[in-house]
Amino acid sequence: MSTLATTVLLAASGEGGGFHAPSINDFFPQAFLFDGTIFAFNRIMMVRVIAALAMIAIFVTVARRATLVPGRAQNVVEIILDFARVQIAEEILGKERGRRYAPMITTILVSIFFFNVTGVIPVLNIASTSLIGLPLLLAAWVMVMYLGAGIKHQGLGGFLKNSLFPPGAPWYMYFLLTPIEFLQVFLLRPGTLALRLTANMIAGHIMLALAFAATQFFLFEAGGALKVFSVASFAGGVMFMLFEALVAALQAYIFALLAAVYLNLALEAEH
Repeated sequence: MSTLATTVLLAASGEGGGFHAPSINDFFPQAFLFDGTIFAFNRIMMVRVIAALAMIAIFVTVARRATLVPGRAQNVVEIILDFARVQIAEEILGKERGRRYAPMITTILVSIFFFNVTGVIPVLNIASTSLIGLPLLLAAWVMVMYLGAGIKHQGLGGFLKNSLFPPGAPWYMYFLLTPIEFLQVFLLRPGTLALRLTANMIAGHIMLALAFAATQFFLFEAGGALKVFSVASFAGGVMFMLFEALVAALQAYIFALLAAVYLNLALEAEH
């Protein structure tokens, strides 16, 4: 809908008039603290801090007020914790290993959701994971745990052998398979974890910004019959917002699920 509105606008005004489409600059706002240093603090960093504090405050408050007969907030938190432990960690890793890695899986699931969902919260308006630094940090955590678990369980030689030399392949195929497996284990797995999350959050922000920027233009700046397009672009924005909230949860689930899958691969003698 927003695409239709934008097309009509450009056709009517030549160069787009007062319409300001979202751009890459949205993801690189000017720092308002420590500008020009490695500690530069901009709007996205502020949103990350707000999301982290909100997450900590909610879980700490619920934990302190926990009762034998849980209230609504405690019920929701317990459902999330059980989902992460049972449906992800134990389902992929088995009961014993799943419990061992449940805190990590739960932290990944919950924190990514909180960092993602800021993209649909008014005033914040941007996902904290729309810059790749944070997703890369989370992916690096997963890979450190993955490599550590594999080396601890199989030994360095056994882990490298099982990872880089898939069993059952003819010896001459290793000239092709081993470089591919090396790239997959040490580069593609963490890279795709981070890129998938970041790309989805960037796309979601652009869709929302485009829809609501078009709504603002049509409603307050466009003249005559063009104002009717504000209804269509606003409806599109609302639908995108609901969809983006779903994507925020889905991407947190996928990241946590893949983290559990990679840990399971590291703990298997052969894969």
